[in-house]
This record gives sequence, structure tokens and C-alpha cells, in this order.
Amino acid sequence: MAHVADHLSIEELEQRYRACADVCQARHYHVIWLLAQGHTIVEVSGLMGFVPRWIEQLQARYNALGPHALGDLRRNNGTRPSVLTPELLDKLKKRVGEAPPDGGLWTSGKVATWMAAQLGLEKLAPQRGWEALQAIGWSIQSPRPRHPNSATPEQEAAFKKSSLTRSPKKPRSIPTSRSKYGRRMSIASA
Repeated sequence: MAHVADHLSIEELEQRYRACADVCQARHYHVIWLLAQGHTIVEVSGLMGFVPRWIEQLQARYNALGPHALGDLRRNNGTRPSVLTPELLDKLKKRVGEAPPDGGLWTSGKVATWMAAQLGLEKLAPQRGWEALQAIGWSIQSPRPRHPNSATPEQEAAFKKSSLTRSPKKPRSIPTSRSKYGRRMSIASA
């Protein structure tokens, strides 16, 4: 049986597990709750789908630091966004309201090039441009363009009138040939 520190009671662990909006944190609380009830690490591993080593690490983290050690701790690792800064995203919102330098539509590559120029970098991956467009909630939302050489409705009507209507063809029968050496034979068995 694994030892779980008394930071929270079994009832409090269950309440937090059931009330968690964050799935990762809920699963971590579930693991600790099961361990606090007296389940072994191997049993909890089978129930939760975590390897035993990860359950040992969660238990050690909880025992040492308490409930604040559960959940996805990568979110609070202290780093700030280096490329998609709020200032750059505000500038981008204004910039995509205008046409890109080469005309056409904004693409992730064009946005990445514009962002690299703003940040003083040689280049950025097009994926960063796509992430920036997603972050500002931008989408084209425009209908497909018509073909520049498309016909007018009058031209379409004239074409339809002048085109030949084909009559349905009879299906071709498979040609058969007479045998060189005698009368015609049936392939059906007698």
C-alpha cells in the first residue's frame, strides 16, 4: 500500500477530482484519491492507464508539495511568449485588414514573413504565421472567386441551345464469330 500524505482527506480528494474542469488535473486527483483509499500502485496503474513509474512520481510530488503539485505544471513554467506577443498580435489584427504587399490573400507564409520583419528576424516558419492567424481569430470568410474567363448568362444559354443533344446509344453486343471447324456450338452444358 502506498503512503499518501494527509494534505487533504479522502472526501476532499474525491470532491476535487469530481469538480475539476481541467482533465489532466482531474486524472491526477483521481490517482491520489485511489492511492489514499488503499489501492496499490499496480492496481491504480491498471485502472488509470498510467505506467507505475508515473504514479510513483505523482505520489511523491503530492506528498512533497501538496495539491498544488497536481495538474499540468508546464502551463506555469514562467516563460513568456517570444514570438506571439500581445503587441505583435494587435499589430497583426490591424495589418490583415489591408491587402498583403503582393496582393492576393493573407496566407500563413505571408504572415510569418511580416512577423519576422517586425521582430527583426531573418525568417519564421509558416506554422508561426498560422498560429498567429488562429490567435487573432482571423479567417477569410469569402466566396470562391469566379473564373476570369467565365461566360455570361446569355453566352451560357446560347451554348446550351447550340450544343447537340445526343441520343442514347444502344449498348453494343459482344461480337461472336463462327467456329472455323464446324457448326456453331453452345457453351451451355447439355
